[in-house]
Amino acid sequence: MSFATLLYVYGLLLIYGCYVTIKTLKSVHMLQQNSYRNERYVKWMKAHPKHVYMKRDLLPLLSIFLFLMGNKLYAILSFVVFFILLTVTQERKPAKKPLVITARVQRLFVIIALLYLMIYAGTFFIFGTAKDTSPFVVLILTFAAFLNFLVVWLANTIISPFERKINQGYMNDARRIVDEMKGMQVIGVTGSYGKTSVKHILHTVLSSKFHTLMTPESYNTPMGVTITVRNHLKPIHEVFIAEMGAKQIGDIQEICDIVHPNYAIITAIGPQHLETFGSLENVQKTKFEIVECLPESGVAFLNIDDQNIATYPIQNTCKIVTYGIENPEAKIRATEVIYNEKGSNFFVEVQGEQVQFQTNLLGKHNIYNVLCAIAVGLEMGLSLKKMASAVQKVQPVAHRLALKKVNADLTIIDDAFNANPVGAQMALEVLYAMPGKKIMITPGMIELGEKQYECNKAFGSQAAKVCDHVILVGRRQTIPIRDGLQEVGYPKDKYTIVSNLNDAFKVANRIMKTGEHYFILLENDLPDAFNEK
Repeated sequence: MSFATLLYVYGLLLIYGCYVTIKTLKSVHMLQQNSYRNERYVKWMKAHPKHVYMKRDLLPLLSIFLFLMGNKLYAILSFVVFFILLTVTQERKPAKKPLVITARVQRLFVIIALLYLMIYAGTFFIFGTAKDTSPFVVLILTFAAFLNFLVVWLANTIISPFERKINQGYMNDARRIVDEMKGMQVIGVTGSYGKTSVKHILHTVLSSKFHTLMTPESYNTPMGVTITVRNHLKPIHEVFIAEMGAKQIGDIQEICDIVHPNYAIITAIGPQHLETFGSLENVQKTKFEIVECLPESGVAFLNIDDQNIATYPIQNTCKIVTYGIENPEAKIRATEVIYNEKGSNFFVEVQGEQVQFQTNLLGKHNIYNVLCAIAVGLEMGLSLKKMASAVQKVQPVAHRLALKKVNADLTIIDDAFNANPVGAQMALEVLYAMPGKKIMITPGMIELGEKQYECNKAFGSQAAKVCDHVILVGRRQTIPIRDGLQEVGYPKDKYTIVSNLNDAFKVANRIMKTGEHYFILLENDLPDAFNEK
C-alpha cells in the first residue's frame, strides 16, 4: 500500500471518527434520556425521524458521481471535505439535561467505537484495494454515519445483558446495606406528581428530630436509589426517604425490593407517562405496588381527595392514614385554607389540638404535600407545633411553582418541571390569583398517550379563561392547545407561536407595557428528546 493511500485511509479515519463521535454523543444522550431501554429508544426514533435521519448527512454520497465520471482525486477530496463540513457545522445547542458520562456510557462508547472500526476496516479490506470500487466505500461509510442511531441501538443491545448483571450486583449490595441498618425507617414516596416536593418537605420536617437522608434530584429509578444508598447512606442516618418513579408496571416493585420501605406515600395518581403505561389503570396498579410491598406493620399515607387513590382496592392489611382538604373523612385534614401570592395558610386539628400552618409554597397541591408530611411526622412522634415551625422554613423546589421576582414590574412563576394535566390546572389557578397581567409560556404536555390531544386541548381552554396572552413553544406539538384556545373564542392576537424559549421571552418583552405588573407562568419545559427543531 502506497504512502498516499495510507495517508488517505488514516486521514479519513480521523475526520470520519470526529464526525461519528459527534453523532454518537447525540444518540447516546437520547438513549440515556430513554433510560437505556431499547424499546423506548426505538419508539422515540420512530416519533422523531427528523432528529434521527438528517438529510444533510447524506451529502458525501455526491462524491460517487465524481468517481463515476473518472475524477478519482476530486472524488476523494470532496468526500473528505464533505465530512469536514458536516463535522464543523453540527449544531451545538446546550442540553437542558446534559449527557452524564457514567461508567455505563464509557463502556457503551467502547462497543460503538469497535463497531465503527469493524465497519471502517471491513470496508477498506473488501473494497479499498479493488479496482473501481471506491463508490462502495463512500456508500457504506456514509450510511454507517447516517444510521448512527441504529449503531448505538445495536451497541446497547450487545452490552445490555452485561449491564444487567453489573446493575444487579450493585442493587444486591444496596439491599445488603439497607438490611444492615437495623432500626432505620425507610419512607417510599411515589405518585404521578408531587413526589419530589413531598420528599423535600418531609426532609425538612423530619430533620428537626432525625438524621435524615433523601434521594437527590431525579434519582428515582432503581439505579438512582442504589447509587444513593451505596454512596451516601451512613450508620448515622435514622430515616431514609426514597423517591420512586415509574414508567411501566413493576418499576415501583423493583425499587421496593431494594430498600424495603416501612412507610409508603402516594401523592396523587393521574394521566402521566401513558405512552409507556398504556392506561390509567396500569398507572394505579404500579403506584400501589408501594403499598402492597409494605409489611403488615407498615403504614401507608394516601391522599383521599384523589379519586384514583380513594377507590383503589388495597389488598394489604397494613395501617392506612388518609389526608386531604375536601373529604371530611380524612384523618389529617386542612381547614380554613387561604391562598395568596405569598403562599398559603391553613389549620390542622388532631386529637383536640388545632395548630395554624403557614407556608411559602403556592397552590392547592402544595397544601396536600404539606399535609402528607404532617401525617408522616405525627406517625413518627413529631408534634404539630414543631412541624408548623419546620414547614415555615420550606422553600419551593426548583421549577415547581417557584416564584422569582425579576424586577418591580415582572414576576416569573417557574413551573417548568410540571408535565401533567392536574398540575397544569393548579398552576393556572395560582396564576389566576396573582394581582397583575398574566402571560403563560408553554410547549404543552407530552407522554399522555391517546389522551395527549384531549388533555392539551382542555389545557388551552382553561388557559383562555386566565391568561392575557399565551405564548406557545413549538408549532406542531402545540396544535391541541391552539384548538382549545380557538374553541372558546380566544382572540388570535392574544396568542403567539415561537420556536424556542428565548424567542418566547422576546415576545413577552414586546407585550409588556411600562407601569403594569406582569406575572409570567413557565408551564413545562420539554426534555431534549421531545423538543421540536
